[in-house]
Amino acid sequence: MNRKDRRAEKKLGRGEAPSLPLALAAAFGEAVRLHQAGQLAEAEAHYRHILSRHPQHADSRHLMGVLAHQVGRGDVAEQLIREAIALEPRTGAFHANLGNVLRARGQAADALACYQTALELEPSSATAHNNLALGLKAVGRLDEAEQAARRAVAIQPDFPEARAALGAILADAGTLDSAERDLRQAIALRPDYAEAYDDLGTVLKEQGQVGGAIAAFRQAVQLKPDLANAHTNLAMALLAQGAFEEGWREYEWRWRAPRMAPASRGFTQPQWRGEPGEGRSLLLWAEQGYGDTIQFCRYAALARARGFRVILEVQSPLVRLLKRLEGADAVVVQGATLPAFDLHCPLLSLPLAFGARLETIPGSAPYLAADPVDTGRWAKRLGDRKGLKVGIAWSGNPNTTAHARRSLPLDQLARLTETAGVRFVSLQKDDGEQLRGLPILDLMGEAASFADTAALIANLDLVISVDTAVAHLAGAMGKPVWLLDRFDPDWRWLLGRGDSPWYPSLTIYRQPAPGDWGAVVGEVLKHLSWKEREGPAA
Repeated sequence: MNRKDRRAEKKLGRGEAPSLPLALAAAFGEAVRLHQAGQLAEAEAHYRHILSRHPQHADSRHLMGVLAHQVGRGDVAEQLIREAIALEPRTGAFHANLGNVLRARGQAADALACYQTALELEPSSATAHNNLALGLKAVGRLDEAEQAARRAVAIQPDFPEARAALGAILADAGTLDSAERDLRQAIALRPDYAEAYDDLGTVLKEQGQVGGAIAAFRQAVQLKPDLANAHTNLAMALLAQGAFEEGWREYEWRWRAPRMAPASRGFTQPQWRGEPGEGRSLLLWAEQGYGDTIQFCRYAALARARGFRVILEVQSPLVRLLKRLEGADAVVVQGATLPAFDLHCPLLSLPLAFGARLETIPGSAPYLAADPVDTGRWAKRLGDRKGLKVGIAWSGNPNTTAHARRSLPLDQLARLTETAGVRFVSLQKDDGEQLRGLPILDLMGEAASFADTAALIANLDLVISVDTAVAHLAGAMGKPVWLLDRFDPDWRWLLGRGDSPWYPSLTIYRQPAPGDWGAVVGEVLKHLSWKEREGPAA
């Protein structure tokens, strides 16, 4: 048996317990063999047989939990592994695999506690240190995560999972060259390591090597055809290149990826795939962030043109704004009781249903408008002081993975607001503390929803925003908007473009190198001075 096989056995927790009768011990050995061979149904039958005769056999109960985790039955997996721990509380592998289950279910803090327990039980185990690194990464403690991963590599230099974990941690920390090196070393140690290829693709994409990223994602999918993360990442890289036909098709894999799977709705009604409406009702539902909802709600009018009665379900802060959307027969808040409907479609699946291509994007704007009464009320709040009125948003959702890369540092924000003759107005919600000492008028505490933000934008001459919902809102309203974008753009902004087919009034200012906001702000300041000399829009 080679070293890799011994690690696999240890990972599965093999070890015929002396208390098992000889026949059941043989059955357990066969169960583990079947489990390792991927014959999960047969392995489960063997584990059940053993437990029917020997209910206290902790290894069988634990491995049934591991198997349940492998097939996506997280609640069953957690219960079985906890039962195994109750029988044998000092087996490190049990705690480690419980941590894996909890981490997959989004319970990062609880998972970390499990990994810490496993390490206390097995302090010299490279696997235990590596699991701790992954747990620390999941809660954002990257410095500690890196230390744990390096300890795992030091204990076992030929451990590909530890090399890959170190690479993923370094990637999160923005150390891309080192991340690429460690991921390639992981692949050299294990050439069939699909997950490492997937992570390598992400690093290459962040370095601007989109062609190389696509190749890495394709290799991951070839090695592991059901790796949903790799399919989803491949989709976004293809969409960034404008390869819409394959990109939108691959993007449907997002519902099997851990991040999006919990948001799947499980409706009994079928998903709409583009067929005519013929008087039926179609539920279009928001699936991701506010900006995504604003961007893709434009398809409501096209769905109605297909003959549907369109029901639009959206996040609460968007309801009042989208009640004015053409094509929506009813707008419902997320969580409310839904009216009857015949078909449904998540918003970001609409381009697939319509067979969208770059040249067929419904890019006409405005398709959203502020309420005139609200617009007048906000005009009074702004006052009639002279000068170019520029709205500004410098930070997106802090819970997204790209938050740090897409947010404008405060020193660059301060530099931007030094422009003479310009009145800056905050469009940033809940960040008023950051404005102390900056010449930015902040009225956002009075904005109850996106309807108020839209009415404020309607009174401005220009919006300057990082990649956040404000940019989408201004673009959907047809307001001139300058997007301050990171070096590795989100797929929707495409590659190598200064404009957007999604929003004709949007101009992109993109970093020439990762993290180079100074160059972006420099370009904006130059153009802003020209804009100020032109004066406010008539």
